[in-house]
Amino acid sequence: MDCVFCRLIHEGTARWVAREAESCAFTPLDPLAPGHTLVVPTRHFTDVFECPPDVLTSSFALVQRVAAAMRTVLGASGVNILNASGPGSEQSVPHLHFHVVPRWEDDGISTWPTGRSRRHVIGDPGTQLAAALDSGHEPHHRS
Repeated sequence: MDCVFCRLIHEGTARWVAREAESCAFTPLDPLAPGHTLVVPTRHFTDVFECPPDVLTSSFALVQRVAAAMRTVLGASGVNILNASGPGSEQSVPHLHFHVVPRWEDDGISTWPTGRSRRHVIGDPGTQLAAALDSGHEPHHRS
């Protein structure tokens, strides 16, 4: 088992926040903030492009419950939900995961990008995306 998250799920050695049939949540070894939690599908899917919609829905429902608990239990005034999917995204573990980071005003961290992409595309990207979604020809997940 090469995937570190699959190994954690299989061996049950993570610091669990929640374990459900389709998704689970655990704390990372090096948290960005107190209560920082990772939410992952229990089955292996590399990224958001590969994950079936029903599993993505289940995982994001757990993200929402974790975020609500952070506000209630930890007194967080907000959360950042971070995901990197695919080559070029800085995805560090090739298993779909969402970082749920509790935030407080003046907590001293920033999770928002500070730079802008150097990549340029021909035409208006928003119009191109809208046309792809409207035509029903958007790329589907690989399963």
